[in-house]
Amino acid sequence: MSRLRIDVWSDIACPWCYVGKRRLEATLAGFEHRAAVDVVWRSFELDPGAAREQPTDGPYARRLAAKYRMTEAEAQGRIDHLVSLAAADGLTMRFDLIRPGNTFDAHRVLHLARAPGRQDVVKERFMRGYFSEGAAIGDPAVVRALAMEAGLDGAAVDEVLAGDRHAAEVRADQALARELGIRGVPFFVFDGRLAASGAQPVATLRATLVQAWGARPAAPAPADDVAPAAACGPDGCA
Repeated sequence: MSRLRIDVWSDIACPWCYVGKRRLEATLAGFEHRAAVDVVWRSFELDPGAAREQPTDGPYARRLAAKYRMTEAEAQGRIDHLVSLAAADGLTMRFDLIRPGNTFDAHRVLHLARAPGRQDVVKERFMRGYFSEGAAIGDPAVVRALAMEAGLDGAAVDEVLAGDRHAAEVRADQALARELGIRGVPFFVFDGRLAASGAQPVATLRATLVQAWGARPAAPAPADDVAPAAACGPDGCA
């Protein structure tokens, strides 16, 4: 039986990406051909120029309001809405604990995790650490600790963090995202032929997955016209 691949562009520091991950998991859990589906996590940085660890003075809503030019009340409303939606998908998001930082090193470690088949577990550990536990994802020592908890070899992680290994792969993912016109994440590509943008409902993801599975081995078709859902981009999360 041939396999089907789902490529997912997302950032660790993207709340809608965490929601999208849960919804993809729910989609795959009910799919009869789950054993023949591979998920590949692709790199996307919402803020590639971010410092390893950014100042955390004041409430998160205040920082969000200043960054995206909205009132603090508007920012808090968005946060509360997202927290509520995330909870419906079984996620606990603690924006009062979040410590923003550059995610480039974490993405490099995610590429390391692909060969031993640990990408999904490492991605989950990074996201849970960032959104639920206040882990400073831009700190290499924190990245190392979380990666080891997720089953990666410490020496291999050290080798990545000490140099520029997998930097080219991260940049290649980002270059491909630009070629595909990806402006917000999460962004799902099913079997290289059908796309879904944003944290789509499970029903939408499943319909796209079923369509992609049924289309094999036909010639690649244009990306599916699935209406965009909630996503994060350089200008914020919608």
